Amino acid sequence: LKFIFGPSAVPALDLVDQRSVTRVRSPSGRTLYQVLGSSGKLYTCYSSCHFCTCPAFGFSVLQKSESLLCKHILAVYLSQAMGACQELAVSEEQLTNSLLAEEEDEG
Repeated sequence: LKFIFGPSAVPALDLVDQRSVTRVRSPSGRTLYQVLGSSGKLYTCYSSCHFCTCPAFGFSVLQKSESLLCKHILAVYLSQAMGACQELAVSEEQLTNSLLAEEEDEG
């Protein structure tokens, strides 16, 4: 993994070991992932479009193209493969409110 994903591999495995990945699912089937980062901040990841809200993703992946993904996205993929995701069922309204609150935090 380290050969393919570089410096993201070991921290991502640590996040998986700490059970830091939660799959958030609404009744309609909309799904997102929340990853509790090593800093204690919660990041939202969308595996369907390969996106994370962390600063490292924006900088290293989107701006610089230095990496394929951040440790949070890799942790999501590894957790999916290993069946190690926490599960959280929420209402459509809770999911929407969560996404809107995150947008306000960024803006």
